[in-house]
Amino acid sequence: MKFELTEEHLMIQKAARDFAQNELLPGVIERDNEQRFPAEQIKQMGELGFLGMMVDPKYGGSGLDTISYVLAMEEISKVDASASVVMSVNNSLVCWGLEKFGTEEQKEKYLKPLASGQIIGAFCLSEPEAGSDATSQKTTAIDKGDHYLLNGTKNWITNGSTASVYLVMAQTDVEAGHKGINCLIVEKDQEGFVVGKKEDKLGIRGSDTHSLMFQDVKVPKENRIGEEGFGFKFAMKVLSGGRVGIASQALGIASGAYELALKYSKERKTFGKEIGKHQAIAFKLADMATEIDAARLLCIKAAWMKDNGQNFDRAGAQAKLFASSVAMKTTVEAVQIHGGYGFVKEYHVERLMRDAKITQIYEGTSEIQKIVISRDILRD
Repeated sequence: MKFELTEEHLMIQKAARDFAQNELLPGVIERDNEQRFPAEQIKQMGELGFLGMMVDPKYGGSGLDTISYVLAMEEISKVDASASVVMSVNNSLVCWGLEKFGTEEQKEKYLKPLASGQIIGAFCLSEPEAGSDATSQKTTAIDKGDHYLLNGTKNWITNGSTASVYLVMAQTDVEAGHKGINCLIVEKDQEGFVVGKKEDKLGIRGSDTHSLMFQDVKVPKENRIGEEGFGFKFAMKVLSGGRVGIASQALGIASGAYELALKYSKERKTFGKEIGKHQAIAFKLADMATEIDAARLLCIKAAWMKDNGQNFDRAGAQAKLFASSVAMKTTVEAVQIHGGYGFVKEYHVERLMRDAKITQIYEGTSEIQKIVISRDILRD
């Protein structure tokens, strides 16, 4: 059993850390305040290879392993979770799904520009009445011979207005239930595709979250991923990988808050000494460091299992469940350690606390992760 990172891993980790500190940190508070999408920074991430990290170089990707992805996600998320969720969706849900299950034609047309960062993608599963119950798809894709006619509404869509390619789950055969769902590749400029309002969110406010409406959108048959009725299975498979990405995001948010709290505890003095030397604060830091280390090991374990072709469903769910809880707990304590300053935007920790909450909700709530984990336990 080895716990050392390779030279390549350390190099990728440093590259992500440098980018986060030099390019994302300046202006991150202003982007949060203005709900401004980090367009220039996302473009740079694409040029650096962060948007298609695990994709084969022949399709424009970096050809790296999932551990590299976890390390980069942590560093980016320490500074700007709004940027890292773009990275997570593009890598885990869109690129991985297309590379694993797409046709060669789909990979040439869509995966190459997505993996190289020329464009970004979106994953469209959630609906007004289909969140945790993803089988209850009301969006329909009626078979018209050579194309599908797509109608319905999707919401909470990351990269909603900035994506160029959308993977949309829709019901083709109602009688077949979840086995009648298809995943269709939809392009932004198709007639009948309308981007709805931008959501005014608690956290990840720089992330571009919208509702989407499809009104008689014609989607060619060649834009279906997999066989007829494969859509729900496709969604579950890519979401399993997505959990590793969001777990890494939660880990990064926690790590970022911890590092700020540790730094502050060495600078701020009360009663004649640094507050970190007071046991009340020292014990908080000890708990934070221990739980973050545990969360990191869970993330890397899930990534290692994925890289080695093992079933990582349970490991990914455990990583997301635990890391998101650690993110919420750590950020709250970081605000507490900062005292009144923690309530002020310029110290960053209040933003990290707001950003942490969504990691317990999207790409499968904590309750859904417990269902995944408990089913696997009982199956054993």
